[in-house]
Amino acid sequence: MNTPVALRAAATPTAPALVLRPWLGEDVTALVEACRDPALRRWTSHVVNDEADGERWVRTQQRGWAAGDRFAFAVLETRPDGTRPDGVHERLVGHAVVKEVASRKPSAEVGYWTAANARGKGVAPRSLQALTDWAFDTFAAGGLERLELLHPVGNPASCRVAQKSRYGLDRVLPAAPPSLPGEGHLHIRRSHG
Repeated sequence: MNTPVALRAAATPTAPALVLRPWLGEDVTALVEACRDPALRRWTSHVVNDEADGERWVRTQQRGWAAGDRFAFAVLETRPDGTRPDGVHERLVGHAVVKEVASRKPSAEVGYWTAANARGKGVAPRSLQALTDWAFDTFAAGGLERLELLHPVGNPASCRVAQKSRYGLDRVLPAAPPSLPGEGHLHIRRSHG
């Protein structure tokens, strides 16, 4: 499965609709801007400092789709806009990814981040739910039974997102630098749960 798709999370009474679609070159400027946020830089392992870094990062995401083992989505907030030719305004508000996908492998990992200007608006749990549903629908026939979400113990916001998205805390993992400099929480969601 390496045909790019778009996923949707419906609008709520307090938040606009979300579209999750594969990353495009046109996203680089917004990506660089989002990555200037100190909180985001604290919790992510891949730092994007400038347009060249952003272009490399987007190409890496696109290669994952081509290889069929990493499916990364730009998360866009959508609002009606009568001044645009397509009638819709989209704004980058996050990232969601399912990675380490392989046939006959029972597990894969999910990850996400939310841009500073979109935090506290339900973007992370709504995009994670859309990604989770898609991953199980798409890869169950290949043997996918569970998705794993790993975050540093010191990031309680990620714990709340995991809980809202029905990823149960499985265990605390020891530090494993450089990808996990301190202890981490491993959350799991099973395909039947």
